[in-house]
Amino acid sequence: MSEILSMLRPPKGAVKRKKRVGCGPGSGHGKTSTRGHKGAKSRSGKEYDSRFEGGQMPLYRRIPKKGFSNYRFKKFYEIVNLKELNKFEENTEITPEFLKEKGLIEGRYPVKILGEGEIKVKLLVKAHKFSRSAREKIEKAGGKVEVLPC
Repeated sequence: MSEILSMLRPPKGAVKRKKRVGCGPGSGHGKTSTRGHKGAKSRSGKEYDSRFEGGQMPLYRRIPKKGFSNYRFKKFYEIVNLKELNKFEENTEITPEFLKEKGLIEGRYPVKILGEGEIKVKLLVKAHKFSRSAREKIEKAGGKVEVLPC
């Protein structure tokens, strides 16, 4: 078996040799090492910024900046679906700290419980926000819902 493994080779033309620059005139890549003469691209260090357009007014400056974005004020939530709560025992108190401990959330944002899936266990669920369907399903299963302040 080891004889066969030692005979394995990549197919012809699959492996390309590395371009060795700066190795004398005989290599074909000597002197300027494929960089040409003068200019920013011939020198070491930073080349042009990706937005640079040769001195012409760049696109990001030609387009007018207008309008308003509400993104800065967006409220983010950590989402937990009801189907993920089925694995807990009856009458367990589900809090954001408990969910973080179990690895269901990261614990950076307020928690919102969504109604995807069914819940078969009676639980006391404490979260910052609930979808209408999640609230109904929890109460239908005999559990309780408690809204925490954000």
